[in-house]
Formats: sequence, C-alpha cells, structure tokens
Amino acid sequence: MHWLFGDQLGPHFLTPGEEGPSRDTPLLMIEARSVFGRRRFHRAKAHLVLSAMRHRAAELGDRLTYVRADTYREGLERAGTGPVTVHHPTSYAALRLVEALPRVTVLPARGFLVPMPDFAAWADGHGGKGLRQEAFYHWVRGAHGWLMDGDRPAGGRWNLDQDNREPPPRDADRLPVDRPYRPREDEIDDEVRHDLDRWERDGDVSFVGRDGPRLFPATRTEARAALRRFVERRLGTFGPYEDAMLADDPVMSHSRLSAALNLGLLDPAECVERAEAAWRAGKAPLNSVEGYIRQVAGWREYVWQLYWYFGDAYRHSNELRHTAPLPDWWNDLDADAVEARCLRTVLAQVRDTGWTHHIPRLMILGSHALQQGWDPAAVTDWFHRCFVDGYDWVMVPNVVGMSQYADGGRMTTKPYTSGGAYVNRMSDLCGPCVYRPGDRTGEHACPYTAGYWAFLDRHRARLAGNHRTAQPVRQLDRLADLDEVRRQERARGDAPP
Repeated sequence: MHWLFGDQLGPHFLTPGEEGPSRDTPLLMIEARSVFGRRRFHRAKAHLVLSAMRHRAAELGDRLTYVRADTYREGLERAGTGPVTVHHPTSYAALRLVEALPRVTVLPARGFLVPMPDFAAWADGHGGKGLRQEAFYHWVRGAHGWLMDGDRPAGGRWNLDQDNREPPPRDADRLPVDRPYRPREDEIDDEVRHDLDRWERDGDVSFVGRDGPRLFPATRTEARAALRRFVERRLGTFGPYEDAMLADDPVMSHSRLSAALNLGLLDPAECVERAEAAWRAGKAPLNSVEGYIRQVAGWREYVWQLYWYFGDAYRHSNELRHTAPLPDWWNDLDADAVEARCLRTVLAQVRDTGWTHHIPRLMILGSHALQQGWDPAAVTDWFHRCFVDGYDWVMVPNVVGMSQYADGGRMTTKPYTSGGAYVNRMSDLCGPCVYRPGDRTGEHACPYTAGYWAFLDRHRARLAGNHRTAQPVRQLDRLADLDEVRRQERARGDAPP
C-alpha cells in the first residue's frame, strides 16, 4: 500500500518508477482530525485541504482506501497490517512520525526540482555559509536549461528584478488585467463545510478567519485551468507590478497558484515550462516570465531545500532575542481594531481569504512583527496557521530567515523592514490613512516610520556592522526626536496601531 499525504495529491506522486508505486499499488489516504485541533487554523485553509483530499479520493475510486480517524497512527492501524510506502513528507514532524512506524518505508521526495542530496552537495561546496538564493537560482536554471540561450541567460541577464519594481498605476483601483481563475464549489465542498461546522460545535477544533466560497483549486483539473488562465491572461503584466500593492486589488497580476503547488496539484516544472513557452511564443515579456520563474524555480525551491539543509533546530533561531507575545487582535485577525490603513487592509485580506501576496506578507505583516519584537517562533506559527498555502517547510525559512531576520543573516543579507515611505511609494494605502508616512512622532506618526527607527535603535550595535544597514544606523544620531520616538513606541506597547 502507498500512503498519500494531503499535500501529495498530483499525478506526479504516483508516477511508476524505481522510487515510486507501481500502477496497481493500492493507495491510502488518512484524514486525521487531530491535525486541525493542534493549532487554530484559518477556516478557509482547513476547508481547502479537506476538499482537495476528498476530491482526490473520489478521483482515485476503489484503488484508494480513505480513512477518517483521529490520528495518523490510528488511521494506519485501521488500514491494514501490510507494508506501506510513502514519499518523503514535507515537515520534520511528519517525517519523524513515518520513520517511527515499523512497516513504513520512506521514498525520496517528489514535487520539487532538485533532489535533496544534490542541493546538500551544492551547499557544502559553498562551505554551508553565504548561501544566497541568486546563486542557487542560476544553478537551477542552467541545470534545467530554462530561459537559457546556450550557456547564457536569455536576454543577457539572469535577474530582471530592476525592471519589476514599478509602483501601482496612480488613480487606478485595479490593474487592467483579467481576474484570476475562480473554481466552483460542489457537493464535496458542502460536505466539508458541514463537517467543519460540526467539529466546531463539538468543541474538537477552533478556527480563525472566514470560510467564504472557495477561491483556490482543489483538484488537478482546477489547478491546470488556473495555471492556463494565469499564463494566457495575466502573466504579461505580472513583472512590473509584482512588488506593488492596491487596496482594492489584492491579487493584481499574481498567479495565486501557491496553494495548488503546495498541495501537490501542480508540479513546479510544468509551471516554469508553461511560462517559458509563453515568452518563446512572443505572448509574454521576458521580465514578467523571468520574475515568475524566479519565484518558482528560485525562491520556492530554495526555501524547500534550506528547510531540510539547515535542520530542525533552525526554527528556534532568535538572534535578535525577540520574545514579545503576539497580541490578541493579531491572533484573532481583528482588522477592525486597527487604524493604520495598510495593516488594516492586509489583515482583512488574510481574515477573509487566508491569502495575500508576498509584499504585504513581508513588508506589512512581517515588518510590523519585526519592529514590535514579537517572538519569531510565534510569528512563524501564525503564518503557518493563517495562510492557505502555509506549511512548515514554507514558513520556517520564509519567516525565521527572510521576514524576522531571526537567523542573523544566514539566509538574507539584511532585515526586511522599512518606514512608511516605502509603503507610500509602492501602494495606494497611505493616502486616506489617519497616519502620515513622513511623521515619526506626534498625533499622526506613522507606526511603520516610528517603528523602523525604533527597531534600528534597539539593534544598532548589530546593524552598524552590516553594510546594507550601516547608513541608516548612522542617521539615528542625527534624529533630534529620537528620544520621543523611543518614548512613543514604549507607550504604544502591543496595542493595535
């Protein structure tokens, strides 16, 4: 019997081969209710995962045994007593579980572009230090021949990021681009919603956020339709505005395929190849295609590999010694308690959909948590629970390393935080706000601007030696109102800004 976890749902997890199940191998899937009781997950995330698992079970029919149990161990016992294979799970906790079960054999991971031993050899060749995504991205592209002209990158440059930093069009509520793919719910979704309601009434689970009509693919057919729509109708405008934010257009030209990829409904290689084919056919510009491929073959793959290469202890990194707990308004996704328009808007997007694109995650949500000195482990857990595409392997490197700089620079070269000027330049969020992005102190002081200088002040000894942060640290001593910034931030405490 071959066991499929709920994030191993695509056909590439069943391709026959020396390290995979044969075409007639019986299949097993276990729906373990206890998974949803361990954390206060977003309701839309729980709905999506269960809907995707049950849709896949319906597709596989009699070949699959679908067990609903309290725990994975109980489900495995009820499935039979014979040997079981499973592809390498996507978290340390799941790996420890399957390795502790005597009749389970763990096969190599699928759904990613680089075998883990190959990455480890590459990383060890770099001394295990100074591992930067850009060098890894070049290696992956060259090895697969993606966006290459011989041994040179297409267009002469590996990275076209400098072409992809445009602010949003002024006086535009939305980008002039087709909306993303929207699936239709069916009777399986109705059943899932009914079961989640019942679990909550019984007190077995507690969720956060809203479970509106499903926005994300739950089947391979839906995921392929979403990929096709993105490549054919939205990819062309992705590049220039990939770092921009609009209050009324949370998706803009982003693919919104991360959830489908992380459920295993799409293989990253097919996403890259579809995007490259669009460029070679003259249907999408190189800067947009390169930007998207860098997200999938560069960043996503890099995060997966670092999760395993750095080891399980990496999640406990806390070089900045941040220990403040997350406030209740943040944990409850209480956007209505927040006055700062950027944070209120983004927190509402998370509350209502369980998703927002990478810049609000990093420069609005993550930046605020970093400035406030919240415990990075708690911040990581929050992102894991509250995002439909959030998994342990996704969020540990992204939050611990990228967002909270808790690893002290093993993954990135600087803390990613800023004052209100960045938000004002890259969005339409500041105009109607009660705060002013240029004010550090006073009644209209922007919490991001004040928070940025307070963060630099707290960590000036460390950041003064970083060539990317040394200059703003030197500016601290030129701030005549620095004492007031300090007093103001202490008074703010964990109150919503």
